[in-house]
Amino acid sequence: MTWVAAVARLRAHREAGVLVTVAAVRGHAPRKAGAKLVVGPSETWGSIGGGNIEAVAIDQARELIGKHDAEPELMEFKLNDKVTNRHGVQCCGGAVTVLLEPLPVVPAVAVFGVGHVGLELARILARHHLDLHLIDSRPDMLTDERLGVLADAVAQIHVHHTPLLPEEVLEELAPGTHVLIMTHDHAEDAALADAALRTAGLGSIGLIGSAAKWTRFRHRLATEGGHDAATIDRIKTPIGLAEITGKEPATIAVSVAADLLRTFEQDGR
Repeated sequence: MTWVAAVARLRAHREAGVLVTVAAVRGHAPRKAGAKLVVGPSETWGSIGGGNIEAVAIDQARELIGKHDAEPELMEFKLNDKVTNRHGVQCCGGAVTVLLEPLPVVPAVAVFGVGHVGLELARILARHHLDLHLIDSRPDMLTDERLGVLADAVAQIHVHHTPLLPEEVLEELAPGTHVLIMTHDHAEDAALADAALRTAGLGSIGLIGSAAKWTRFRHRLATEGGHDAATIDRIKTPIGLAEITGKEPATIAVSVAADLLRTFEQDGR
C-alpha cells in the first residue's frame, strides 16, 4: 500500500496516525530523503529504512497518536557504532533527520436538513477538514446541481437521501459525530431529537428553532419519549452564538458554524 493510500485508509476508518518522512540525509543512510512511513494505532505501512531509526520513530509516533495536542516534530539519528540506541546498532556512517507529522481524526458533523440554512452551513463547514454528512428526506435538496457549490470542498462530504426514516442515519455515524437537526418538518425534527438521545456515542446535539418549539419538544421528549431531564439537556437549542441575532440563512449559518468550531477546539483540549 502506498503512503497516500495508507493515509486515506486511516481517514476512512477514522483512526489517528502519524506520517513519518526522512527529511534530510547526511552521508550514508538506509533510505534517501523523502522516504515515508505511515504509523497507525496498530499497523504501519511503508518504511524509512528499518532498524533503530524506524523502530524509534514508530515508538514516538504511537506516543503522538495518544496526544490531543500533538504537533509535528523532528528526530535526529546518528548512524554509527558509538551511539547507544534503543533498538540496536545502525552503523551506516551517516546521519538522518526524520519528520513526524500527526494525522488526527478529523471532526464529523451530520446536518439533518439541507434547506436554506442547511446549505449555507454546509458551504461554511465544507471549507474545513472534517467529515460532513448531509441528510434530507427531499431529493430536490440533494441534487448535484444544488450541491455544486460544494465542489471545491476540503471536507469529505457524504450525502444521504432518506425519504422515510432519516433517523436511521444516526446509527451509521461514527462515534463523536456532532448532530445538527434543522429539517423542514417539526415532526421530523422531533423524531430525530428522540432518536439522537437514544443513540450512544454521539457528540453534541443541536436543534434549530424557537423557545416555543423547544417547550413543546421538551414536554414530548419527557412524556412520550420517557427521557429524564439530564438526558434532554444534551440537546442544545437554540443553536449558534447567542450574541448573533440575525435571521438571514447565511447569518444563522455563520453563527452555528462558529459555535461548532468552538466545540471542536474544546474537544481537542
